Formats: sequence, C-alpha cells, structure tokens
Amino acid sequence: MINLNDLPMRIALGQFGELTDEQVAFLKQCGCEDVLLHFPPIPGEKKWEFRDLVLLRARAEDVGLRLICVENVPMRFYDKIMLGLPGREEQLDNMCETVANMGRAGIPILGYHFMPNAVWRTSRTTPVRGGALATSFDYELVKNAPLSAGRVYTEEEMWENYDWYLERILPVCEEYNVRLALHPDDPPVASLGGIARPFRNFENFKRAMEVHNSPMHGLDFCHGCWSEMRGGEGVLEAIQYFGERGRLFYMHLRDVVGTAEKFTEVFVNDGNVDPLQVLLALKQVGFNGFIIDDHVPQMVNDSPWGHRARAWTTGYLMGLLDAVNQMGTLAS
Repeated sequence: MINLNDLPMRIALGQFGELTDEQVAFLKQCGCEDVLLHFPPIPGEKKWEFRDLVLLRARAEDVGLRLICVENVPMRFYDKIMLGLPGREEQLDNMCETVANMGRAGIPILGYHFMPNAVWRTSRTTPVRGGALATSFDYELVKNAPLSAGRVYTEEEMWENYDWYLERILPVCEEYNVRLALHPDDPPVASLGGIARPFRNFENFKRAMEVHNSPMHGLDFCHGCWSEMRGGEGVLEAIQYFGERGRLFYMHLRDVVGTAEKFTEVFVNDGNVDPLQVLLALKQVGFNGFIIDDHVPQMVNDSPWGHRARAWTTGYLMGLLDAVNQMGTLAS
C-alpha cells in the first residue's frame, strides 16, 4: 500500500482511461511518477472486482508508475443512490465491495462526484489563446432544458440521498483505508435539468466535510469549478480552510474566465486566478497531494487526448512548483 503521508506535493497526470504504450511514454517523458485513471474500462456491470483492480495497479507499477487514484466509477454503479431510487441498497452493497476491493488491491484514492446528470457544457469549440479550442458554458442556453430524470429533485432531496450514502460508505473506506475525494458540481449552479446541485459553494462543502467527518473523506479540489463559483474569488481562502484541516486530497488545476453562469475554459495561466498564488497557498497549508491538469484546450495538431496541451500545462505547472519549492531556500 502506498503511504500517502510520505509523498511531497507533486505534479501527476490523469484523465486517461487506460495506460497505452504511448501514454506511458508520455508520462515518463514529462517526468511524472503518479497517474490517475479516469473512468478506467474495468469489466463489471455493477461493481469492480479485486483481480481487475490488481491488474490495473500492476500495469502502472510494471512501467515504474504509481496508480495513485481511480476517478469515477460508471454512473450505473450508483445512479439510484444519487436519486434515492428503488435498488439503491443493492448499489450500495456493490459500491462497498468496490471500495473494499480497491483497498485490498492497494489503490488509495477513489475520486467521486454526486452529479446524476453529469458535467454540462454548451460549446466544445470556443476559441481561446492563439486559436486553441476550449469548452464553455452559458446557462442561458440550458436554463429551459428538459428534466434529466423525469421530475424535479430538490436540494433537500439531494442532501438526503448524499447523507444516506456517505453514512454507509465511509465506514468501509475507513476499514479498507481508501480515501473518498469529492469533486464539485460542474458547472456549480443551483440546478440543471431539474436536478439540484449542492456542491456549488463553500458553505455546502463545509457542511459535507463536517457532517461526514472522517480522515478518509476529503476533496478532489477542482480549481476550475472553485474559480467558476465566484469568478475567482474565494479560491485561496477555500484552499486555506480545507488544507489546514487535511481535507485536500488532490487537485485538478485548470481555470476559466467568467463565473458559473457563463465561463470559458482557458489555458491555466489565462484564467481568473494566478496559479502561482495557488501553489503558494498549497505549500503554506502543507499540502502533500498531487496536482493534475484538467480540461486542457485543444492545441494545433493535438491528439484526441490533448497531448500537446497536456505537455504544455504539465511543464508549466512543474516549473511553477520548482519555483515555489525554491523560494524558501532563496529567502534563507
């Protein structure tokens, strides 16, 4: 089992479903030692089995990488849990078994969200710096969208469903030493498609962490979502608050221009928040998790998985982190 407390703040790579030979070479050439796998194509209609998770971990370790996190199980694993539908007890049993199997396989973090109707964007071809193509969101275009799940789900209902789930899954996380890392609602608006989105502001994250207070429960701090919430305001304060309490497990470091109701995703140094200040804030609170790029723009002649923009972003973040780590030395 990886001892997460022994690792420093570092840059990793993620957003891969599986590790192809090309992606392995890319990771190694970028100088990363950790990889996050996002929606990995593991067999299983209802849960992940131990042997498949061991194979996933071994694939990473065989090429000199740490599989530090698996992010997002298939929606069909827990959609009834999120919506409080009949059948959620069976899904809970399967999710508990999936978490237990992750712990047995030595995979220390499960990233998760609580968005039954997923991430929304209204464009994937918005031009940004130099003509690179990015995603954007305009609430006006979707405010009259049809109901995603047949009826309206209020915020109170979503909290009830969330509390029901966390009360039952967290003891399993604690038993098997698997950290559960919560991603914000994206976009962080009050409701989309008739389904309320509780994880859209500081107060609601504070409530989630206080009510479900466990060393195995923390945040996948998606910087872009936090930047969307108030147009960049409050991001550093949130890092300080949750970081001082040991609730920052890892970070998606992307950014936007705009606010939750209307924003465009941009290169990480063109957004609402200065990324240097973000890394300084992380260092100040003793953050020792990993940072990955996220939702990078498509650069000229890029691959479908964005290797050019990921290389640019990863190199930029590594340079910033090196500078931040040197600041104390230079000051002394």
